[in-house]
Amino acid sequence: MSQPEAQPNAPARQALLVSCERVTRAQAQGAHCELRGGSRTSCDWDDEGQQLVCEDAGANLDAQDLRVVAGDGSLLCTAGTCTTAVRRRVATGSLAVAAPPEAGGGSSEVDPAAEADEAAATPSGAVMHGLSWVERLLTLWILLAMVVGVLLGNFTGISSALETATVGGVSLPIAVGLWLMMWPVLAKVRYELLGGMFRQRAMWGQLGMSAALNWLVGPALMTGLAWAALPDMPGYRNGVIMVGLARCIAMVLIWNQLAHGSAEYCAVLVAVNSVLQVLLYAPLALFYLTLISRQSGEYAAPFWLVARSALIFLGIPLAAALATRYALLAAKGRRWYDRVFCPLVAPVSLLSLLYTIIVLYALQGARVVAQLGTIARVAVPLLVYFALMWAAALAAARCLRWPYDLAVTQAFTAASNNFELAIAVAVGTFGVDSQEALAATVGPLVEVPVLLALVYVALWLRSRLAWPSGAGIVGL
Repeated sequence: MSQPEAQPNAPARQALLVSCERVTRAQAQGAHCELRGGSRTSCDWDDEGQQLVCEDAGANLDAQDLRVVAGDGSLLCTAGTCTTAVRRRVATGSLAVAAPPEAGGGSSEVDPAAEADEAAATPSGAVMHGLSWVERLLTLWILLAMVVGVLLGNFTGISSALETATVGGVSLPIAVGLWLMMWPVLAKVRYELLGGMFRQRAMWGQLGMSAALNWLVGPALMTGLAWAALPDMPGYRNGVIMVGLARCIAMVLIWNQLAHGSAEYCAVLVAVNSVLQVLLYAPLALFYLTLISRQSGEYAAPFWLVARSALIFLGIPLAAALATRYALLAAKGRRWYDRVFCPLVAPVSLLSLLYTIIVLYALQGARVVAQLGTIARVAVPLLVYFALMWAAALAAARCLRWPYDLAVTQAFTAASNNFELAIAVAVGTFGVDSQEALAATVGPLVEVPVLLALVYVALWLRSRLAWPSGAGIVGL
C-alpha cells in the first residue's frame, strides 16, 4: 500500500485501524470494513504483515460491532473473533498505514511498494541488504566448520566422548544438534494458512504442480544425476539421493523473500511440504535407495530404520515447533511472534548446523583429507540439480502464465532442499562416520551459493521479461 507524505502542519484526527490476520490475500480483494452506524471503508493487503488492514477516519469510531466483509458480501470476520482495532491519531489527508502501531506507540513510515521498486532497481544491494551478516557469509562459515572439524579429528578420544549416550543410534550431543537445526525452521511455518487455502479451488492446481515437482521430478532427477556422477560410489551416491528426497522448508523462505516472491504462497508450500515429508520421506527412501538403486548389505536402507530416523529427527522437532508456535501465538500474538521470537531463535538453526558439521567432520577428519577429490565429485550432481530444477520450474510457471511472484516462489521451492533433514536421517540410518552422512553435509555447501546466485538471475529476469499482472489463473 502506498502512503502519501502527510503535510507537516496538517491537523490531526482520530482514526480506527483494523487488522485481520486470518484473512488471506485472495479473500482481501474487494473486501471492506463495516462499523456500527453504516460507516464503511475499503481494505488493503499488507504484504509485510501478511494481513488485511483498513482505516476509518469518520466520526463513528466504535469498534465494538465492526466486521470485515468480502467482495461477494460474505462475512470474513468480526470484532472479538479475529480482528484487531487500534485507535490512533493521523494527519488529515493521510491514508492507511501498512500495519497497526506496536504497543508503546509509533507507526511505520516505510512505503512497501516504493521500497520494492527501489529494491528492483538495485537488485544486488537489495539481496545483500535482505540477508543478515551470518547468512551473507554462510558458505564461509560452513567451510570454516569443515576445517575446524577436520582439525579436531586429529585428536584421539573425540569419537568415544561423543558415544557416551545415544538416541536412535546417534550420539546424544549430535542428536541435540540435529533437533535444534530443525526446531526454529519448523516453528516459522504458518500451518494456520492451510485450512483457508485448501478451500480455494484454484489452489489445488498450484499445489498439484508443486507436489509433482517436489515429490516426483525432484527425487527422480537427483537419483539420475547421482548415478551419472557417482556410479562407483554407492555410499556417497546414497547421501546425494537422500538430499534430493528432502524438500526445503527453511532457506527457501529467505530466497523467496530476496527474489520478491509471494510470501503467502511460499508459506503454504512450506507448510504442505512439512506435512508430506513426515509421510513420504521413508517410503521414497525405500523406493530410490533399495528398489531403484538395488542396494544391499551395508549400503541398504531398511525402511523401518529410515522411518525411525525420520520420526526421531523430524517428528520430535515438529511436535516441539507446533507446541511452541501455537502456545506463543495464543499468549503473545502473531505480530510479537513474527517480529520478536522468530528473529530471536533464527540463529539457533544456523549455529546448530555449523555445530553438527564440525562434529561430523571431526569424526571423519582423516577420510576428508584423503578424499577431497571425492567430495568435489559429490558436489557435481548437486550443482546441476539446483540449476535444472529452478530453471524447469520457472519455465513451467511462465508457460502457464503465472505472475512473477508466484512463478519465482514455485522455482525456489522446487530447487531447494532440506539438507538439515537429509543430514539427520543419513546420520541416524547409516551412522555418523558414514559416507552417506559426509555426502549429505556437502549439500548446504553447494546449495547456499548456487541459490543466492539464482536470486540475482530471478531479479534480472523480473525486469527483462514481460510477466502477467494480477493473480491470473492462480487465484492468489
